[in-house]
Amino acid sequence: MRIATWNVNSVRQRIDHLVAWLKETSPDIVCLQELKCQDDTFPRLEVESLGYNVEILGQKTFNGVALLSKYRFDEVVRGLPGDDTDEQSRYIEGVFSIDKGAIRVASIYAPNGNPLGTEKFPYKLGFLDRLIARSRMLLAQEEAFVLAGDYNIIPMPMDAEHPAQWSNDALFQPESRAKWRELTSLGLTDALRATNDQSGVYSFWDYQAGAWQKNNGIRIDHLLLSPLAADRLQGSAIDSHVRGWEKPSDHVPVRIDLAF
Repeated sequence: MRIATWNVNSVRQRIDHLVAWLKETSPDIVCLQELKCQDDTFPRLEVESLGYNVEILGQKTFNGVALLSKYRFDEVVRGLPGDDTDEQSRYIEGVFSIDKGAIRVASIYAPNGNPLGTEKFPYKLGFLDRLIARSRMLLAQEEAFVLAGDYNIIPMPMDAEHPAQWSNDALFQPESRAKWRELTSLGLTDALRATNDQSGVYSFWDYQAGAWQKNNGIRIDHLLLSPLAADRLQGSAIDSHVRGWEKPSDHVPVRIDLAF
């Protein structure tokens, strides 16, 4: 089973890229973020024609997450539990029956948190607290699950080409990184780092200052696995070549293979 995550940075603008990549890599389940469209304007037909079932939590102009799956949805959770007042579309979760049981997969678009000193940073930390609570609940159920998406967290200095450039950014603040450690300390596995300990491995390159050409990137798109999913991890990959396509997203897909 292949599961992937990709912040497409406007799915309608990148639909040709999405279709080309789906044909190229044939993932079974895809987590998309930053759709920047409402549910009824998502390019559903183009995706469904490739054999995918689609569930969306859209939002006009901003945010938006989706799950694409070759499996039928047994269950869908729209929105991250824990704050009924949160109107931002940043979390969708699906459950899928497979030959060896079931797997739960969530698509996550965590808040950026910038600029520091505004309400956006506490909102980021609060969202991560809710994600930690959700993870703890799912772990108690002893399920196989994958929490995939744009976490907007640089976990370690090795996950940035120039860590010092991010010292005043919400993505690299001690509080943000502490939430990441709290998540992984629950027993979740960072799939990429479980299979690749190299530096210079990134999933995001800014559009400015030739970041892509200089490989001045950061790793902020992650797949965290429950123990039952981590036991079946076979490998991971970052499709960095997609960043070189014409008018690309500033993120690239990250994917894993599980022995399901």
